Amino acid sequence: MSTIAANLQAIRRRISEALQGDSREVAVIAVSKQRSPGAIREALAAGCRDFGESYVQEAVPKIGALGAVPATWHFIGRLQTNKARDVAERFDWVHGVDRAKLAAALAKSRPAALGRLNVCLQVNISGEATKGGVAANEALALARAVAAMPRLRLRGLMGMARPTGDAREQRAQFALLRRAFDELRAAGVELDTLSMGMSDDFEAAVAEGATMVRIGTAIFGARRVSPSPLGEGRGEGAIR
Repeated sequence: MSTIAANLQAIRRRISEALQGDSREVAVIAVSKQRSPGAIREALAAGCRDFGESYVQEAVPKIGALGAVPATWHFIGRLQTNKARDVAERFDWVHGVDRAKLAAALAKSRPAALGRLNVCLQVNISGEATKGGVAANEALALARAVAAMPRLRLRGLMGMARPTGDAREQRAQFALLRRAFDELRAAGVELDTLSMGMSDDFEAAVAEGATMVRIGTAIFGARRVSPSPLGEGRGEGAIR
């Protein structure tokens, strides 16, 4: 068994333990930014089908190099509207939508032949200025605007907790996102996805209701720190 396969097996076991008997399905998005096509193929061979990329300039040629592999591609970085076309044409999900202008650019650029683009709204649950996202009390208005846009399918909410080793503090932040999710559903917005949790805190996220976790180093190992392409990924560099 490869190291990547063993890591994925360990993560799935930890997710099962965090669920504490809950039958909810939790998808593992392997954060493959700054990872080689070979590493992605290893993860595919181990049964992983969801991959997350943060930098458009890196992701587009990588997806092309991999060809028609059975993968679902998630864009998880902060996105500028001038890169919306590249993402709308090549990705299946976008997790960081935090303004109507960006959603409109994605909707305009999404080819009809690809079907609707799955979208999660980013909510800032940490209070950090370095992270994107709307305030929880602004999520309903944005959700209604995005849900009305053609070629987009609003799926849920995404959020990132501030770094801390305190599991109670992690859970408290994820609970904020879960409450926002529940409030939007109570207001009549159809949602089914809570994208939250990374390598250092995914068990707390699962305990608070995550249906997707975004994990990089715990699958692929530590990466060398390198500058992100200009204008992309700021605020998302901590996705691990």
